[in-house]
Amino acid sequence: MRKIQKTYMAKPGEVTPRWHVIDAEGKVLGRLCTDIAKILQGKHRPTLTRHAVTGDCVVVVNAAKVVTTGNKLEDKVYYHHSQYPGGLRETTLRQVMETRPDRAITHAVRGMLPDNRLRPILLQRLRVYSGPTHPHRAQVGISAKLMAAAGEKPPATQSTTLEVKS
Repeated sequence: MRKIQKTYMAKPGEVTPRWHVIDAEGKVLGRLCTDIAKILQGKHRPTLTRHAVTGDCVVVVNAAKVVTTGNKLEDKVYYHHSQYPGGLRETTLRQVMETRPDRAITHAVRGMLPDNRLRPILLQRLRVYSGPTHPHRAQVGISAKLMAAAGEKPPATQSTTLEVKS
């Protein structure tokens, strides 16, 4: 008799999220956001389950120092409509980076996540800060302790910082 193999499906309570701190200084906006979206969805884990939240939490620091290629600072335009006649508002990427640089990263990651009921939950796990400091030191420390308790080897650089290829 043949043994039937079953696909593992993670349940929401089985996966404990880890916290990743990503330094965005000098990184290209789109390439950075694709890596963030993969971590939020849990595609970097072997226990990926698409209908459950199995991803990790991400803290992005130095969002104001992210770079873009080409002429995107002038050419990329964000549109917003107030639902009133003539209420179309246009904002360039340069204006967004000057006023709220965290919104540029959040908007790009939001567009890379699946458009379903998990998107708002995954976006709650993303924290973006324009400066080098963040208030999540305690959670990142707990994540490093959980990795050590589980017997997992931390990355070569630091146990809490994720290096993203640029």
